[in-house]
Amino acid sequence: MKTWKKLLTVLSATALTSLVALAPATALAEDALPAQVQAIKDAGVLKVGVKEDVPGFGYFSPDTNEHEGFEIDLARKIAEEITGSADNIEFTGVTAKTRGPLLDNGEVDMIIATFTITEERKETYNFTDPYYTDEVGFLVKTDAGYSDLASLAGKNIGVSQTSTTQAKIEEEGAKDDLTFNFSEYATYPELKAALTANRIDAFAVDKSILAGYVDDQTSILEFGFAPQEYGVTTKLDNTELNDYLNDLLDKWEEDGTLADMKATHGLE
Repeated sequence: MKTWKKLLTVLSATALTSLVALAPATALAEDALPAQVQAIKDAGVLKVGVKEDVPGFGYFSPDTNEHEGFEIDLARKIAEEITGSADNIEFTGVTAKTRGPLLDNGEVDMIIATFTITEERKETYNFTDPYYTDEVGFLVKTDAGYSDLASLAGKNIGVSQTSTTQAKIEEEGAKDDLTFNFSEYATYPELKAALTANRIDAFAVDKSILAGYVDDQTSILEFGFAPQEYGVTTKLDNTELNDYLNDLLDKWEEDGTLADMKATHGLE
C-alpha cells in the first residue's frame, strides 16, 4: 500500500510539473502576434500618417496643439491594441500627395488619412475593408447660383493634388458630355482660400471633408456621386498587418466602437 501511495505521489507531482511547464507556452500561443505586428509592439510606438486639415477626421488644432478627429481616435485605438497604450503613437501630417511616399519610405507604419480605396491603388498598397464611406461633392459660394453638375460645366473646379476627385468628376460629366477646367492645390485650406478669393468656382472633394470648410458664405451642393471608401493603408507586402487590422475593424464594427467614434465627431 505504501508503495502505491508513493507512486501516486510521484505521478501527481510529475503531472503538476508538466501542467506548470505547459501554462506559459499556452499563454504565449494565445498572445502571439503576427511578426509584422510584433515588430511595432517591440518598437514601442505606432507611427501613423494622418491628415491635419480635415476637421472631423484628422485635424491639428492650433488651440490645443493636439491632433483630433475620428481617424485620430481610430489610430489611438489601434496603438492601444498593439502596444498597450493609446499614447504610444507618433503622428505625421500627410497630404494626398505625400501620404504614399511616406509609407513607401518607411517613415510611417500605416496611413489613416481619408485614403480612398481604388483597384489601381490596390496594386501598390494594402487597404483594409472600408471604415467609412462618403461621396464626391462641391463647396461653392452660396450666391453663385450653382445647383447641379451641369451648372458647373466649363467652370474652374479646385481639386487636391493626386486625389481621385478630378477623374471621378470627369467620369460623371462624360455621361452628359460635360467638360470642366481644373486647378490642383496641395492642401484643403489652400482650396478654401482659392474659393474665397474667386480663383476657383467650386472646391470639390468628399462631402464629409467639405463639411469642415463651410462658412456663412458657402454651402455644399445637395447632389453627390462616386462613393468613396476609406481604408487603413499599409505597404503591399504587409499582409499580416493588414489582416490583423481587418480583424480589429470587424470587431469594432460589430461591438459599436466605430459607430461611437463616428458619432463623437458628427460623422454618423
